[in-house]
Amino acid sequence: MSADSISSYNAALDVQRAAICEKLRQNIDAALPQATSKLWHAIPVWLVGENVVVGYTARKKGVMLMFWNGQHFDEPDLEATGSFHMAQIAYDDAAQIDEQKLAGWLAKAGTSIWDMVGERNAAVAAARKAKVRKAPKTPKSRAKSRTKSKVKVKARAKAKAVKRPKTRRRAKAK
Repeated sequence: MSADSISSYNAALDVQRAAICEKLRQNIDAALPQATSKLWHAIPVWLVGENVVVGYTARKKGVMLMFWNGQHFDEPDLEATGSFHMAQIAYDDAAQIDEQKLAGWLAKAGTSIWDMVGERNAAVAAARKAKVRKAPKTPKSRAKSRTKSKVKVKARAKAKAVKRPKTRRRAKAK
């Protein structure tokens, strides 16, 4: 599934961007044999375990290569982007790809992995815990809140039912 979907992604591009993507794909597959590849949010990515480590996306002009933990690679050619740990580099032509640098970045991507899944799970657990703390603790407080909402509904219905007197219009003088 994943190899075919990435092949389809690359094949749908113009010749120049397809060449960049194929070169990146070959290098990524060679450098990260333990990684699994798939289309994720409509772009090709490679995962180590459950965590995305590298991917690329075709832009209007060229291709953007992204490393999910790239800000921690300490590589000046990679531009920090987004509010997480991502860093990226843009290619307009396949000849721009420095395979030696790319191999170094991919080696780092395979070992310096941002635990996105673990961080997300911890955030969800913290949010659930905070929600439990805010929940009413006694049945009485729940009953009070239900009573208050019933009163509000009745008040709204009453306000809608009140008829307002019609205003008289003055006749125009001729």
